[in-house]
Amino acid sequence: MNHLCQESPLYDGECLARSNAPDLDSYDHILVAFSGGKDSMACLLHLLELGVSRKRLELWHHRIDGADGALMDWPVTEDYCSTIAAHFCLPIFFSWKEGGFEREMLRDRSPTAPIHFEAPDGLHTIGGLGPQGTRQKFPQVSGNLAVRWCSAYLKIDVAAAAIRNDPRFVGKRTLVVTGERAEESPGRAKYATFEAHKADRRAGKALRHVDHWRPVHAWAEAEVWDIIRRHKVNPHPAYWLGFGRVSCMKCIFGSPNQWASIRAIDPDGLRAIAQYEEIFGVTIHRTQSVTDRANQGQPYPMVSSKWRDIAMRKRYSEPVFLDHWEYPDGAFGESVGPT
Repeated sequence: MNHLCQESPLYDGECLARSNAPDLDSYDHILVAFSGGKDSMACLLHLLELGVSRKRLELWHHRIDGADGALMDWPVTEDYCSTIAAHFCLPIFFSWKEGGFEREMLRDRSPTAPIHFEAPDGLHTIGGLGPQGTRQKFPQVSGNLAVRWCSAYLKIDVAAAAIRNDPRFVGKRTLVVTGERAEESPGRAKYATFEAHKADRRAGKALRHVDHWRPVHAWAEAEVWDIIRRHKVNPHPAYWLGFGRVSCMKCIFGSPNQWASIRAIDPDGLRAIAQYEEIFGVTIHRTQSVTDRANQGQPYPMVSSKWRDIAMRKRYSEPVFLDHWEYPDGAFGESVGPT
């Protein structure tokens, strides 16, 4: 089966019904927030199974560490996402806060950094002139985005700002697709499956109609892996290492086993996190340092495999599709994340 540039659904079984989907044919643009993780992958594959034309589909990926940083995220993620986009013949656009996670964390009586976003007509830069503020600590383990600022400042607000400031969305109907699932946490269970996006201005002067759809919100993890299995897509290297989620590599919600695995994979990276905790006098976990957490856990068995080197590279050169697909070690494993 040829997976490349097919206009018809890739899965040659019966396509899923559109009963739980908005009128997808009514949108000029469909933007998939694509982290490279299983849930955003399931969203993409679901849209293709529903027969959405690639001419209206695009992937959006937020660079957590900015254009050049290397503090929090998996080194391979950006190129993995680009490789997936290329193999499905889809455009991918990157957006980021200047200086990324680290600059925002180190804010000291200064405004938040400008936002950069890619679009078909080139690179745009906006913002950076807001009120002064101070952080000087990591985002905290909380469902409150005011203190767990990484999700809002580095992803949610970046996407909304890009939509608001790109004239190609004015007078158009746009659908933003994200992969939150109710099974992940009580907080996410309360999310609406379909609602107006925060960048929507359908009643304003711009007449910018933007909806937000979470197509896999009601899916169990087994359904997510099943659609990836059907398409034989090679999962992100973090799953092969045993991680149950692909968020930041050094996610603030990391379990003891995950921090122990990070120390085995990237000891210098863990030390950098620990040093910042000491400088700030405030740990990520509040009551325990990342070193304490790592000391309580055990590295995943696969951290000594070839996938360790693959995950820590900037280039992804593994097959996108697998002839003999199997579940990675991280499937149905620890999936620690937002509350």
